[in-house]
Amino acid sequence: MTISRADCVALDADDPLKHLRDEFVLPEGKIYLAGNSLGAMPKAAAAATARVVEEWSGQLVGGWNASGWYGLPLTTGDRLAPLIGAGPGQVAVGDSTSIAVVKAVSAALGLRPERRVIISDLANFPTDRYMVQGLAKALGGYEIRDIGTLDDALADDVACVLLSEVDYRTGDRYDTAEVTARVQAAGALMIWDLCHSAGALQVDVSQADFAVGCTYKYLNGGPGSPAFVYVNPRHLGQAEQLLTGWYSHAEPFAFEPDHRPAEGIRRFLVSTPHVLSYAPLNAALDIWERVDLAQVRAKSVALTSLFIEVAEELCAPYGLTLVSSRDPERRGSQVSFSHPDGYPVIRALADRGVHGDFRAPDILRFGFAPLYIRFADVHDAAVSLAEVLGEELWRDERYQRRLAVT
Repeated sequence: MTISRADCVALDADDPLKHLRDEFVLPEGKIYLAGNSLGAMPKAAAAATARVVEEWSGQLVGGWNASGWYGLPLTTGDRLAPLIGAGPGQVAVGDSTSIAVVKAVSAALGLRPERRVIISDLANFPTDRYMVQGLAKALGGYEIRDIGTLDDALADDVACVLLSEVDYRTGDRYDTAEVTARVQAAGALMIWDLCHSAGALQVDVSQADFAVGCTYKYLNGGPGSPAFVYVNPRHLGQAEQLLTGWYSHAEPFAFEPDHRPAEGIRRFLVSTPHVLSYAPLNAALDIWERVDLAQVRAKSVALTSLFIEVAEELCAPYGLTLVSSRDPERRGSQVSFSHPDGYPVIRALADRGVHGDFRAPDILRFGFAPLYIRFADVHDAAVSLAEVLGEELWRDERYQRRLAVT
């Protein structure tokens, strides 16, 4: 083999991020390559959540003032902002990614009222497209145009473009600066979905108009942790989103009968924050505030490149085809392969302690979270994948039945 396990152990010894692995709960005997679906749990998350429960029991409604619950969407947004290249007062955290899409797209449409086309790539995560379809139907008179090639899709009728920086299936990555410049040169507004890039790449939203993303993948905020929305400061004075809940009112406790939008990023809130869900997210952000994102990206490139090299060398005879880009600059922090029996292969691999996930119709997807994945883990995962394929362990009947979550 070109790269030995001993080589990988040596790489782990020199890893500048190696000390962060101890910050996470990682079950013994498992190699967790599904960090692009759900990040590992920070060890501090349980205590952080318990503290909120204790505040609740001791303060009851007073916690909204005494414990800062009321301001969580904005204080957490300011903590998250540096991870996506944003500044204070530009990010709000709350609701879900699906809701954040409606906020961003509806605000963009309001800023371009004379244009009636929304561009959405077919590679976008389905919820992005579903929410745009529902929004277009509710508002009436809008066309959703699939991207094809950007040059063909852009025209003077396009109001906004919604794209995922990293394709959730293939892991392929857009050049966000180049695409943003082209979209804005055409007079449209650029909205980026950062679900599969925040916490894995050096994201820079400073030139984008809007961005949305989740916090439960590479950011390790926990299952269902709140999403975020970014608004470029140049739009904060006039942009208005469709979901005008009480939390986005200029004076929520004035209880006025008509909505009056708040100043700044607060107008992109909707409703009462789910306070318990912020606790593990802020525990994760305690870790992220000590992380050098350049080191994260360098390790991500090294991990994914290693996996491609070793897996292809070992699995060449078994019908595995690389779907992700070979160019690390065009790849996020995941590697995807296709195989005609991808689903049972993933199931069999999990029973051998290697956890990836499956995306229809035939994609085996492996996410590499640089804060806790080791080079030796990558080597061992590739070896296990070769054993599952070579010994045809996936043919076991129990692996053919689809589980609810794949």
